Formats: sequence, C-alpha cells, structure tokens
Amino acid sequence: MRFATLLAALLPVGAALAQTNHVVKVGENAGLTFTPTEITAAAGDSVSFQFLSKNHTVTQSTFASPCANLTQADGTVVDSGFQPVAANATSFMQWTFTINNASAPLWFYCRQANHCKAGMVFAINPTAEKSFAAFQAAAMGTTASAGTSASGSAASASTRPTASVSDAGTPSPSASTTTNGAGSINVGAGALLAGLGLVAGLVL
Repeated sequence: MRFATLLAALLPVGAALAQTNHVVKVGENAGLTFTPTEITAAAGDSVSFQFLSKNHTVTQSTFASPCANLTQADGTVVDSGFQPVAANATSFMQWTFTINNASAPLWFYCRQANHCKAGMVFAINPTAEKSFAAFQAAAMGTTASAGTSASGSAASASTRPTASVSDAGTPSPSASTTTNGAGSINVGAGALLAGLGLVAGLVL
C-alpha cells in the first residue's frame, strides 16, 4: 500500500519530466529549409534550432503576414538573430526556446534576404484551417505585393544592417542598385538626345 501511494505521488513528477525537446535543422545541405518544416509540441516542450549552413534566422511572424516579424505590440517575439555558419564549420550553433502556450499555432520564417519568399518557413502546431502548406504558399505568393506594399515592416527590414548581408557574409546586391542602374541608363539616353539636339542646332 505504501509503495502504491509513493508511486501515485511520483506520477505528476514523471509527467513533468516527460517534456520533449524538438530538434529542427536550419539550412541542412545548404538549402533554404527548416527540417522538419512543422512540429506538434506541448506547453513546456523546447525547440532547438541547429544552424548548419549560410546565414539564417528563426523569426516569429503571423499566419496572415508570413514574411513580416512580430513587434512587441503584437506579442512576445521569438527571434534568434542572424547565425552565420562558415563554409568549413565543424561545430554548429544551437538556439533553443521553450513553448509556454500550445493552444494556438506559432509561425516562423528566415528574414535573410528573400529566403522567406523562397519558402523558408516553419510552423508549430498548425491546424487544418491554418495549415503549414497554406502558410508556405502565402509566403511564396506574396513576392510581388510585398515589394510594393507600404507596410512599415517591409521598410524596417530593409534598413537593418544584418538584413543586407548575404549567405556568405558579404554585402549582397540590393533592389536599389538595380533601380539606380536603370536610372543611369535613362539619364544617359537623355544626355545623348540633348547632345544630338545641340549638334543639330549648330548645323542649322
């Protein structure tokens, strides 16, 4: 009887110790991926992200805006920051957080360059109504609108010094570089026309 009482007393302790650590590989095989892409977790579980290549983040977003990070006003923000990995690395950074509330899905993306728009997203406890597939499709399908929207999140992301760092850790070409190039071509054409007009005036 005493043994049965002791066993019953220890059961809640055993249940508490049965929490799971979920391991997610970031950038496995140099890909723009989270592996696995989604997990089912309970409150108290931990999630450990292993950064295996390039320069990625694990950043919390929302189902409605997959490629825009949460702000403090929206709730508690989970963000690993950029975790660069050398090409010849033999040890890898692991970043872990604990799930406090498993009653609603949690959504994440990599905020490096265009990785989110390439489908580099991750979900915890997605549902049939809000599935990982729908979340990833929204991330990849907002490429055109995200670049032309007037949302503050898109503008702020482009001003972060780390956001312009490429996978290799060197500055990457920005959209403004392409735009400036096109603009200089237009100016050159205008100058050419002006020069032709001047020559025509001299001839006349």
